[in-house]
Amino acid sequence: MPLSLYNTLTRHQEPFEPLEPGHVKMYCCGVTVYDYCHLGHARSYIVWDVVRRYLQWSGYQVRYVQNFTDIDDKILNRARQENSTMQAVSDRFIQAYHEDMQRLNILLADVYPKATDVIPEIIQLIQTLVDQGYAYAVDGDVYYAVDRFPDYGKLSGRQLEQMQAGASGRVDDTEPKKRHPLDFALWKAAKSEELSVYQPWDSPWGKGRPGWHIECSAMVRKELGHTIDIHCGGMDLIFPHHENEIAQSEAATRADLAHYWLHNGFVNIQGEKMSKSLGNFKTIRAFLNSGVDPMMLRLFVLQAHYRKPIDFSDETITAAQHSWQTLQEGLRFGYDYGQQLRWEDYQDSSFGDPACMRIPDSGAEIERFRAAMDDDLNTASAIAVLFELAKELRREGNLISHAGQPQLDPQELRSIWQTLVCLAQVLGLEVSPETEVTADDGLSEAEIEDLIQQRQAARKAKNYAEGDRIRNELKTKGITLIDQKDGSTKWIRD
Repeated sequence: MPLSLYNTLTRHQEPFEPLEPGHVKMYCCGVTVYDYCHLGHARSYIVWDVVRRYLQWSGYQVRYVQNFTDIDDKILNRARQENSTMQAVSDRFIQAYHEDMQRLNILLADVYPKATDVIPEIIQLIQTLVDQGYAYAVDGDVYYAVDRFPDYGKLSGRQLEQMQAGASGRVDDTEPKKRHPLDFALWKAAKSEELSVYQPWDSPWGKGRPGWHIECSAMVRKELGHTIDIHCGGMDLIFPHHENEIAQSEAATRADLAHYWLHNGFVNIQGEKMSKSLGNFKTIRAFLNSGVDPMMLRLFVLQAHYRKPIDFSDETITAAQHSWQTLQEGLRFGYDYGQQLRWEDYQDSSFGDPACMRIPDSGAEIERFRAAMDDDLNTASAIAVLFELAKELRREGNLISHAGQPQLDPQELRSIWQTLVCLAQVLGLEVSPETEVTADDGLSEAEIEDLIQQRQAARKAKNYAEGDRIRNELKTKGITLIDQKDGSTKWIRD
């Protein structure tokens, strides 16, 4: 079955057919850089990173573009509050964005255009819309006339009349110059109170700066052309941002902006939508700095379908920690047992590198993984395949620790491990040789070994009650001790 994707534009799941065979043009709306990224951003960029990875694994050459909105009301307001400048604020949070994404193992985009880098292209695009009658200028501001675009509302499924009725009472009274309540700004005249934090640009309509929506249209056009394959973002961007992008771009070019529109679901915290007003707003760095493994967060996001909401709660995070421990043990199998199993490449510098592994193009696990991903990127079902492989390796690891040898042939185990590592990398789930597996309760391998040494010391001192206490404590935490004839003690996870 070929890859099929749910297209927000058509409201159907459709076979994926790129404009150019073997090549994919993909654009993802990036962050407005006025603050640190939150867990909603983590979900979005993990999801689109996996889409890109899977397309590349499937043989496509992907050009992935993700912008930064570095000129916006929120950025200007923060700069004024901090007695800083627009550029200083945006530079700081662009750097913070890259730090957060690196921790989440998100691949770099091919290009990160910034709105301030495409001001000439933005002005040219606005001028085209004015010349064609889709936009109008009033006192230095330029607005898009939504009623001039017959297809306005086609992405969100809204009728203009309904949107106008719904806007009653919510129209910005500071913009009485608009002809229609839903007309939106393409160009904003410079305001005196903002001049201390940024230098406005010259334009045919006077000094000012671009509106939010026109920025993405200009960046898509410059980096990828008039029509692209995939345009993606969060569901909160469907209206008005993506709707307005379509109106601008398609009015100017007379061509479809994108063939496939993909949107990820919302993030809830303890059952409530994450928001600053509710006090449940969590940044990525604060969440990770609390001791959460970035790979666990990535796994948690991917265990739900990308279009469904996900809920961060104590229960769901605990469950994800258990799941990551199991998968982590499977991914570490080669590092832990490869030498003992006498794998010929164990000493190679490339050992464990998926790029150097040769796994078959077919096979039961690979076919099931591919079938899941081809079904509108069903990462939850794909991860189930990984868990089966990881649990098999975990059982074999316990046998090696307990009996000194596995049940399966060492080369078969090597194939299972390499398949797991390669498929996990498609989802961006990775461990390094230095990664230490942490038990469900937070015990590291070093801490387990320390408790075993304490038990051995107690037994040597004939304090058998203390030795039994330590054994029972570890047992309650999923660790079974196996005393050897030579007096040493091995341990396995249950």
